Amino acid sequence: MHSKTLITSIVCVITGALFAQVGGRITGTVKDPSGAAVAGAAIAAINSATGVRQATKADDQGVYSFPALAVGQYNLEVAAPGFQPYRRTGLAVDVNSALQADVMLQLAGQTSTVEVNEEAAQIQVEKSDTQMGETITSKRITEVPLNGRSYTDLLALQAGVNPATTNVNVSAGGALGFGSIAPSGGLSAGNFSINGQRESANGFILNGANVVETIAGAAAVVPNLDSIAEFRVLTSNFDAEYGEYAGGLVSTVTKSGSNQLHGSVFEFLRNTDLDARGFFDPSRPQFNQNQYGGTFGGPIKKDKVFFFGDFQGSRTVQGQETGQIPVPSLLDRTGNLSDQTNLFGQCSGGPCTVSASYFANVLSQRLGYQVASGEPYYMPACTSSADCVFPNAIIPQRAWSASARNLLQYLPAPNVGDGTFSTAAFANRLNDAKGAARLDANTRFGTLSGYYHVDNYNLNSPFPTQQGGANVPGFNALSNGQTQLATLGDTKTFGPTVVNEFRLSYMRAANNFGQASGGVGVSLDSQGFAPASRGGIVPGAPKSLGVETVVFNSLTFGTTPFAMNQVNQNYQVQDSFSKVTGNHTAKFGFQGRIDHVKQNVNLIGNGEFQFTGTETGLDFADFLIGLPNAYLQSFTPQFDNRSRYAGVFAQDSWRIRPNLTLNYGVRWEYIPAWSLQLNQTATFIPGDQSVLFPGAPNGYVFPGDKAPDGSTIPPTIAATPKNDFSPRIGIAYSPSPKNGFLRQLAGGTGNSSIRAG
Repeated sequence: MHSKTLITSIVCVITGALFAQVGGRITGTVKDPSGAAVAGAAIAAINSATGVRQATKADDQGVYSFPALAVGQYNLEVAAPGFQPYRRTGLAVDVNSALQADVMLQLAGQTSTVEVNEEAAQIQVEKSDTQMGETITSKRITEVPLNGRSYTDLLALQAGVNPATTNVNVSAGGALGFGSIAPSGGLSAGNFSINGQRESANGFILNGANVVETIAGAAAVVPNLDSIAEFRVLTSNFDAEYGEYAGGLVSTVTKSGSNQLHGSVFEFLRNTDLDARGFFDPSRPQFNQNQYGGTFGGPIKKDKVFFFGDFQGSRTVQGQETGQIPVPSLLDRTGNLSDQTNLFGQCSGGPCTVSASYFANVLSQRLGYQVASGEPYYMPACTSSADCVFPNAIIPQRAWSASARNLLQYLPAPNVGDGTFSTAAFANRLNDAKGAARLDANTRFGTLSGYYHVDNYNLNSPFPTQQGGANVPGFNALSNGQTQLATLGDTKTFGPTVVNEFRLSYMRAANNFGQASGGVGVSLDSQGFAPASRGGIVPGAPKSLGVETVVFNSLTFGTTPFAMNQVNQNYQVQDSFSKVTGNHTAKFGFQGRIDHVKQNVNLIGNGEFQFTGTETGLDFADFLIGLPNAYLQSFTPQFDNRSRYAGVFAQDSWRIRPNLTLNYGVRWEYIPAWSLQLNQTATFIPGDQSVLFPGAPNGYVFPGDKAPDGSTIPPTIAATPKNDFSPRIGIAYSPSPKNGFLRQLAGGTGNSSIRAG
């Protein structure tokens, strides 16, 4: 399936933004003192930093235009027979900008030059574009103290940008989901709502290349702050040149070399000595952060070839406060729950009772006295087994499940009072290194520009809670990633009125999140679970097999249940052709892109137990006797997602009057649905039973199952239509105490229900 979109606009194109020219343009009219047009005047725009010169001539109406200028400061020189030379300095060309600089020539009476010096604020220069957005320059970027030094933290300076986000960084945790990926291991990915649109509806451009992380629609590349020349946030009224997204466009341009050697060195330091202890923390957590690096640029050949390079290293060791976590008291850990009688045995509507005859029989065998279905677990003032299952609110250790006895060692003992655990002794450790190199050359083939960026990070998280992991010590998770971007562009002029811009780019963002480290290597047998051969747990991710994930109401322990390896690749080509004819500056172009996202996900592959107190009223009591309210386990195959995009446009900027400009254009887009390379997803064949997952609902089959004729179902048959971005396959067990669940916890044999999700 595919969709075609035709967008037509008068004055502006109201659509989203993806592609953008790297620089801007300057247009104007040359007149004499009487207001008459000066035809044939020679105009030159000279980049004050590099000396690169572009020349054109005014037409019969005195109109001139430079449709494609790189970002920078420019001097404008005008000469015509019979008039004094004219020079205007300090014209600032910003990303996506359109300046109007009219020229008034003076009659030649003596040898002199009229010079106009523009202030940086560009107060005297009119804007001829109708796009809404603000440009943030390098000076403003570096003057603001930013924790983490990411330009994405400055996006909210623009009106219409909501500085809050509901998206969670996968690298900081993903809440068992697929949120945005934090660039450099911990920076903001820029998932902000612009003018009320979705947080994933924004485009991010770096030096003209698309750098959007495909899954969450966020920025995948955040360059060194000192290397950024400027960035602009376009929020509405976009030209027909832009398409695909419904939110805003964030276009960033990095610095280039110049005729002068220039550079910078920096070091930003934060440490524990500057911090205070949190009010509820037992100690002051460690916090040492060093961000260091520099930039260096200059000429290789004056006025012709320039280079610029940058580097930034970040080393952060930040203690993580757990807060005050309720944990079983020392008395509770012996099975004596007399300090928990407000919860133990108390259910809504009365005392908690044994919910099934199967569990009643199991408890009878363990305790050595008769337990009946429907009997209260505990009631206030109960001191006899004739009145309740556990007199005096004591669960004898003979009633404990084998798994509970073995897993109790991983529950931290209280260290704040007799029922609370808190620590700040474990630190989040992040190492990141990023660097880039840019080369610009003014050649007979045009103005060539090449850029390469690479970013590597390693993250060790002691409490990967947002990935569903432990919030107590001993179960850290590791993440790492590498992001690369390469761009190549050529801007070529053909005479004074024609400019062509061509650009190629490739981005690769490889990230490996939440790989279990703490608790790995502990066998299931040592935890008291039956092996798979006897109906126990079948590990779906053997490499990360370890302490089973156990979830209580207030704490979680065990190996991280969610991990993902994701590789984004983005191939892009674009070309635009500009033609100046009188008062018209017409532009035509196309953009094409291929997105390839490969995901290898471990989503609770080794299983997860949940205890919420649905049986006894107290989650810890349910844990001791081995009665979870849920057991979750899923299987997620590798996905190889593919997508394509193409767009063509035509637009015109018509200067009707000196104070009136009309921008209009049309755009066509081809946006097919996402697909899987091998279509390896599940499907429904009525009457067929899965062999790979025998408990799956009838008709629900997977690649590798047998078709009704006995043949193996290939991936191309076991497939849904190509309209599902990232389908996932899972088997989740939904236990109920009434059907006797988890033989390895409670003992004996029972039935369990299964659902596919």
